[in-house]
Amino acid sequence: MSENLVLDKSKTFALRIIKLCRIMMDSKREFVLSKQLLRCGTSIGANVRAAQRAEDDRTFLFLMNTALKDAAQTEYWLELIHESEYLTESEFLGIISDCGEVNRLLIKIVKTATLKVQKSQFGAQQYVPPELQI
Repeated sequence: MSENLVLDKSKTFALRIIKLCRIMMDSKREFVLSKQLLRCGTSIGANVRAAQRAEDDRTFLFLMNTALKDAAQTEYWLELIHESEYLTESEFLGIISDCGEVNRLLIKIVKTATLKVQKSQFGAQQYVPPELQI
C-alpha cells in the first residue's frame, strides 16, 4: 500500500464492489440495484483520486465531499441489497464494515479541509458560522 490511506482503502473497496456486482449480475441475475451500487461504490475512489490533483483547497474539499456523498449512497444501496436478501448477513457485515471505514476516513478529511478553507477565507480571526453569530 502507498502512503495515502484513503486512496488505497477506496480503491480496495471499489474492487470489492465490482466483484459483488459481478456475482449479483451473473449468479443472481440482478441488474438494477447492482448497477446503482457499482456506480456509487466505484465513484468514491474516483473522486478521491481526482481530489489528489485538485488545483486548490476548495476544489479538494468539493471532491472529497462528493466522495463522502457517494459513500453514503453506497451504504444505502448495500442496505437495500441486504434487506432484499441478495446478501447474507455475514457478506453484508463484511462489506458494510469496509464502507464504514472509508466513510469515517472521508468525514475526517472533509472536516479538516473545511477548517482549512474557512481559515484561509477568514484569515487569522476565528470562524463563526452565520447561524451562531450574534
